[in-house]
Amino acid sequence: MRVDVVTIFPSFFDVLEVSLLGKARASGILDVRVHDLRDFTTDRHRTIDDTPYGGGAGMVMKPEPWGQALDALVADDEANEETRPTFIFPSPAGERFTQATARELAGHRRLVFGCGRYEGIDERVFDYAETLGEVRLLSLGDYVLNGGEVAAMAMIEAIGRLIPGVVGNPESLVEESHESGLLEYPSYTKPAVWRGREVPPVLLSGHHGHVAQWRHEQQLDRTRSRRPDLLGDDESSVV
Repeated sequence: MRVDVVTIFPSFFDVLEVSLLGKARASGILDVRVHDLRDFTTDRHRTIDDTPYGGGAGMVMKPEPWGQALDALVADDEANEETRPTFIFPSPAGERFTQATARELAGHRRLVFGCGRYEGIDERVFDYAETLGEVRLLSLGDYVLNGGEVAAMAMIEAIGRLIPGVVGNPESLVEESHESGLLEYPSYTKPAVWRGREVPPVLLSGHHGHVAQWRHEQQLDRTRSRRPDLLGDDESSVV
């Protein structure tokens, strides 16, 4: 998969050089390219924002640099419909980004993340991007960040780890939080007793059926307590 990121803070994404995503980049499984939006400006001050039409606080990111950036990113793929990118703009006004969204996007061949700042990006940029590929405005949750970089980084990690070959043991992905619609069960390791706290006896029993039942009950209890919204109105539908 190829992932492009357009931002005014390219160094923010240096963290992609470490851990599993860093190994995936080194092995060629994940091709991540970070681009400085200011490189697509034409004035000597490298201006990327201006005051909003209609008045109001803050500044809005100008459409011209974004248009130049998007044109440059799709220039090599204009004749190939299969490699037309999916443009992702992190935004508190977007649809909720979920594990299901991450799994869907992990199947795409190319993603382009556009990181907004200030009061956001001129709306016409999204309209123009739709002529070049699919456009998704995605939100991590019901809160506001200073810019799209934190959200983009979280999404890239959530998506990237689902690409085959990135996580060493693919079975570990199956039982994680949200994969089944429930939160993940608690985990324990050696020693069996630590500071007076014991590992649940069922995990030491060696009985795989009992362990599986206990883990599922723990998932239900955790979800009911911490995220009842995931269960909906009818818990009987969760198996």
